[in-house]
Amino acid sequence: MAAAGSDDLFAGEAGSAYEPLAARLRPASLDAFVGQRHLLGPGKPLAAALARGQLHSMLFWGPPGVGKTTLARLAAAAADAQFLQLSAVLSGVKDIRGAVDAALAARGRGRDTVLFVDEVHRFNKAQQDAFLPFVEDGTLIFIGATTENPAFELNSALLSRARVYKLRALAPEELETLLERGLAALPDPPATAPGALARLAAQADGDGRRALNLLELAVDLAAGGDGGAATLDDALLDEVLQQSLRRFDKGGDAFYDQISALHKAVRGSAPDAALYWLCRMLDGGCDPLYVARRVVRMASEDIGNADPRALGLALDAWQVLERLGSPEGELALAQAVAYLAVAPKSNAVYSAFKAAAAAVERGGSDEVPNHLRNAPTALAKAEGHGADYRYAHDEPGAYAAGENYFPETLKDARFYHPVDRGLEQRIAERLERFRALDAASERKRYREE
Repeated sequence: MAAAGSDDLFAGEAGSAYEPLAARLRPASLDAFVGQRHLLGPGKPLAAALARGQLHSMLFWGPPGVGKTTLARLAAAAADAQFLQLSAVLSGVKDIRGAVDAALAARGRGRDTVLFVDEVHRFNKAQQDAFLPFVEDGTLIFIGATTENPAFELNSALLSRARVYKLRALAPEELETLLERGLAALPDPPATAPGALARLAAQADGDGRRALNLLELAVDLAAGGDGGAATLDDALLDEVLQQSLRRFDKGGDAFYDQISALHKAVRGSAPDAALYWLCRMLDGGCDPLYVARRVVRMASEDIGNADPRALGLALDAWQVLERLGSPEGELALAQAVAYLAVAPKSNAVYSAFKAAAAAVERGGSDEVPNHLRNAPTALAKAEGHGADYRYAHDEPGAYAAGENYFPETLKDARFYHPVDRGLEQRIAERLERFRALDAASERKRYREE
């Protein structure tokens, strides 16, 4: 997000249409742009390209209110290009064709055209394909803005022709700078109590547009209240900041980033961080049952047989949630998350399952060996099904040493490698004893090569 004052910031004829403060503070130059120093700082490629007025197709990927639209406008201005804007939510193929016609007309006058598509991830494949040829031939310089990962949402053809720039949420100090500029632009700004702008910045949660909207609301209340002093103090801010609204987009990048953080905190044996991300997701409105399903997955994927109790506890938490609902059942979910985080870790079963699946995919349709086949009929028995099968319970220690349960082509395959943690340490010791018995057995199923 960006801001800069101008002489006519709040000017306008009486009766003119209302324009939000954030829109009125839109900067006229890159020097006034707040944030994104990793892209616009000295020597950065994007800053250098804009300084030269040499534009290329690009995608601005980042959370709301960080300056994507503003930066697109400034880019067009830097190149003295015509600026056309479409919303992917409201526009269709007809609107795209209209933009192309306008671009062709401008091209005839020797002027480039920037087509800015907001929320470009909402365009379907046909809509993206509609303007792709005109991006390829230079009729349009495409700039897209998206809050979602473009690698998942955009056609590969379009993605390959645009450079992706990742925009970051504004830092608290950048938001305070933005708020100070907003106050300074007012003809009669209210007094501000110590820490007032910091509170507004914290509530905005990295969103510059939201910060300015909150400021505008606070200023209106201070000026038109119940006769109190025109001051942005704690009492007034308590009224403005009634509820914290942190970034959380169900089904979007923030959603999957947070569940990823929760999973990684559990895997990393960090219960405090795991509980934090759990609370972030619940606070953002995530369905607790979704988290419960993911926690069950964590129990199998990352704890496995190192502590088989983890899976039961995860399932119990899911059941408690279904029976009690929220918020009562959320404590059981927290209990499961904390337990999984501190439990011994093993992905041995997870890795073994993937390795076995890969072996199946690579291999052919090996026949089930005769000794492992079912023999429900006389014909099956006559064909040798089940012949020479060794019933493990009749063997010493209930283990048929030297037996093999693979097709012969895979007789030496090994997928499961228990770790030396938790119960799997004992499982590993048991498997080693079995392998020693197999090696010493004189009744090996398959010949050794």
